[in-house]
Amino acid sequence: MDRKSLGKRINMARKERNWTSERLSEACSINATYLRQIESGAKMPSLPVFVSICEALGVSPSYLLADMLPNAESQDIAAIMNLCRQATPKQLNMIYAMLSSALEHSEP
Repeated sequence: MDRKSLGKRINMARKERNWTSERLSEACSINATYLRQIESGAKMPSLPVFVSICEALGVSPSYLLADMLPNAESQDIAAIMNLCRQATPKQLNMIYAMLSSALEHSEP
């Protein structure tokens, strides 16, 4: 398992929520230094810490492990496509507008 990729995904998810490392570490009941070591890839979180990070950030384990899981990206795309197949034309227009806006206003 690639510690650096995991740490980078945790860091990105934390920053997307405008949280400091102190806020996330408090939410997970871990030391802020330990969290920074996880985010830098110097340390690998234990399973209970990993679960608490997922819960605090409101993300799935597969989101944080996306770079390491085979087909994780294609599973996400398949789930989105399933939702689109069930949507009405009006809902599809709304989905398109939301995705376009999200991509336009997100950092690369």
